[in-house]
Amino acid sequence: MANQQDDVFIHYHDPDEQETAEWLDAFHAVIENEGPERAHYLMERMADVARQKGINLPFSSNTAYINTIPPEQEQHSPGNMAYEARLRAWMRWNAMAMVVRANRNGDNLGGHIASFTSLATMFGTGFNHFWRAPTETFDGDLVYFQGHSSPGVYARAFIEGRLSEEQLENFRREVRGNGLSSYPHPKLMPDFWQFPTVSMGLGPIMAIYQARFLKYLQARKIADTAGRKVWVFCGDGEMDEPEAKGAISLASRESLDNLIVVVNCNLQRLDGPVRGNGKIIQELEADFRGAGWNVIKVIWGADWDELLARDKDNVLKKVMMETVDGEYQSYKARDGAYVRRHFFGKDPRLLKMVESLSDDQLWRLSRGGHDPRKVYAAFKAAQDHTGQPTIILCQTVKGYGMGDAGEALNIAHQVKKLDDRTIRTLRDRAGVPIPDDRLDEIPFYKPPEDAPEMVYLRQRREVLGGYLPHRRQKADERLPVPPLSAFAPLLEPTHPGRSISTTQAYVRALGILLRAPEIGRRIVPIMVDESRTFGMEGLFRQIGIYNPKGQLYEPVDSGEVMYYREDKSGQILQEGITEAGGMCSWIAAATSYSTSNRIMLPFYTYYSMFGFQRTGDLMWAAADMMARGFLIGATAGRTTLNGEGLQHEDGQNHVFAATIPTCRPYDPGFAHEIAVIIREGVRCMVEEQEDVFYYISVMNESYPQPGLKPGQESGILKGMYLLQEGDRDLPHRVQLLGSGTITHEMLSAVDLLKDDWNVAADIWSVTSFTMAAREGNDTERWNMMHPGEEPRIPYVTECLKNTSGPIVASTDYVRLFAEQIRAYIPEGRLYTVLGTDGFGRSDTRANLRRFFEIDRYYVTLAALEALVKTGEMPAGTVSDAIEKYGIDREKPNPVDM
Repeated sequence: MANQQDDVFIHYHDPDEQETAEWLDAFHAVIENEGPERAHYLMERMADVARQKGINLPFSSNTAYINTIPPEQEQHSPGNMAYEARLRAWMRWNAMAMVVRANRNGDNLGGHIASFTSLATMFGTGFNHFWRAPTETFDGDLVYFQGHSSPGVYARAFIEGRLSEEQLENFRREVRGNGLSSYPHPKLMPDFWQFPTVSMGLGPIMAIYQARFLKYLQARKIADTAGRKVWVFCGDGEMDEPEAKGAISLASRESLDNLIVVVNCNLQRLDGPVRGNGKIIQELEADFRGAGWNVIKVIWGADWDELLARDKDNVLKKVMMETVDGEYQSYKARDGAYVRRHFFGKDPRLLKMVESLSDDQLWRLSRGGHDPRKVYAAFKAAQDHTGQPTIILCQTVKGYGMGDAGEALNIAHQVKKLDDRTIRTLRDRAGVPIPDDRLDEIPFYKPPEDAPEMVYLRQRREVLGGYLPHRRQKADERLPVPPLSAFAPLLEPTHPGRSISTTQAYVRALGILLRAPEIGRRIVPIMVDESRTFGMEGLFRQIGIYNPKGQLYEPVDSGEVMYYREDKSGQILQEGITEAGGMCSWIAAATSYSTSNRIMLPFYTYYSMFGFQRTGDLMWAAADMMARGFLIGATAGRTTLNGEGLQHEDGQNHVFAATIPTCRPYDPGFAHEIAVIIREGVRCMVEEQEDVFYYISVMNESYPQPGLKPGQESGILKGMYLLQEGDRDLPHRVQLLGSGTITHEMLSAVDLLKDDWNVAADIWSVTSFTMAAREGNDTERWNMMHPGEEPRIPYVTECLKNTSGPIVASTDYVRLFAEQIRAYIPEGRLYTVLGTDGFGRSDTRANLRRFFEIDRYYVTLAALEALVKTGEMPAGTVSDAIEKYGIDREKPNPVDM
């Protein structure tokens, strides 16, 4: 008869214990005689019948708190375990030495020891047996390393001969060159790191969309990505970040079996336990199994196998399940006697089971993440699994091997300095041949090149194609770029009575690129469920929406011209309502030149309000990865999206964009400006392979287009140019600077100033206050650094120096946006800035612009006030204008409303 402990329904009243026993005996017989797969099949069939009969089945997405792979099913590592153990020990030593040396002189550079010590076995297993480097015939696996473990990766690269001792000495000292970045930063180490991962939670979500993009490249026959794997390492505490689990359903929905997530479950975050009162491994298992992932738990080392095999009554498994993470942390922070009393002492049968083991043996019972055999078996099972993404939950000890200095202690993450006794202990454990009289130096250790461990290390990497991490800086291919003349429809003035918006102009430019030879296939339109808002639904039928399953239904709009068409080789990435997902797809495409040796050009179009403000951390990660592509902030500006209200009206994202050095932001107001900027961006990023990306804001307000005039191209790209010259015969003159759609308020103000006040106005279209300000900053710095040479003149100054009159700028953004160029306004000239500071709200465009005081009337008022201040017009002029235009003097400042 099966033991009752096997019965998960033991807490229910059993009306027929004999029948229950017979069922359980039969099930045990199936497991023993026909194997677990047959048992699983029968269980699924019975569950299916029960559901069809309406029986309410108990649900649990958890399995027992033991390893997923039984010992008899483990695939064994072909490696030399002794060599790998010594290599791990030496790398742990060098990682420790790097951090401690960096903090010995009171410089407090920081660094982390405990994270790498907890996952050194996992890294070693991956490097030695799984992670393939790019070769001429294979583009390699992609590994997102857990950010705080960077010292361990450096330590390995040092032993491999890829990094010098000088570089290790310069850990976190980069200003003078030849240093090592604190964390994985491609921008700072462009031939080494591929992915920035230390901004918690971004690694997992970026990896999911990266794995999906590899499938996209394969489906569209742009690159052969079959067999490539994406590995991502993250901490258990990191999994609380919303981004870490926010896209896990996408991974299972699209069967991303090229994705393997490894969670280092050391049960600790920075300040304490992740789930002191619970079990983080069980929690994550439930989350991911429920989302359709293949889950592999690696909880216990091989030295637990015998105990578990003897656990016929399941007492040990029961105690393992009931013990909470806070207790497990304490066991490794104490000693074997404590483990005996507090863990095995929970049941006298367990004490009997381990009575032959010493306290030291009990304390050394290992966690699964530190057992190379268990880790290899899990990695191999994950690599071979098909049809689902895999997550491996590895239990480890934070600060493993650090002893009293931090092993399993809450302070482990902050440990940067070690005393002499601890260093001596670590030296002995690592087996590093460093004499006592040199220990105070904490020297790095590199074995002789002909040492058997070194020979083994090189052989393993040769088998796997070379060394990792390694980053490709340029794609090998070259693609033709269409000339500006290809955009001719956008360069001509609109016919009388015709109007288009800059959003329409952008969509037309995108269509031109999609039809361009060769490069057209490399365009990746990305949307987050707003295609129809932006007038882009025509692309659905034209190029299709990527879906690995194709289209299994007839769309409701199939009878229409622009029906919703999904296709296995579709070109559009339609992400649904997830800006973070859209941004991660954009990053994957924008860095494909590096990760897959294929130049792709993504255009991610989104509500501008939900860009830099909402996913700004991902945009900084993109800059770190030297992404290349276009971000299109549609319905941009505080007042252009009339009727939508506060959370949709963007008045600040251009300010955020200005903070990212590799971002080139533009706020064009005309179709010809859109064409010039996009064509230049394509040239820079595709032809020149510059490590920049473009942010272009577009609006959905239609108006006539003036067309491109000869010679304007340079000014458009530099940030400003003279759009329209004012009447030469009038006695007064002002300069009006506008960007985006507010340029049209400036054009209307020209007529008010001329007709009502006898003032001429020159109109400057400022396509990018930011680009103009950056050029000014560069010029100022050059002048400071070259005091004996003829000073250079900033571009803004050059544009305005031969003009006359005060200068007024008005934009659909906060004042800070146009304030960027104040330092480059010619000396002695008055500069007035209008902007949309304050909260947005719903209304018509005209009312919103009046409310924010940026419309034609306020532009006119600001120009007149400036002329009064300069003594060119009488003092009463401003009051007259206020009365004439019905401006409310007592209206509160929009910032205060």
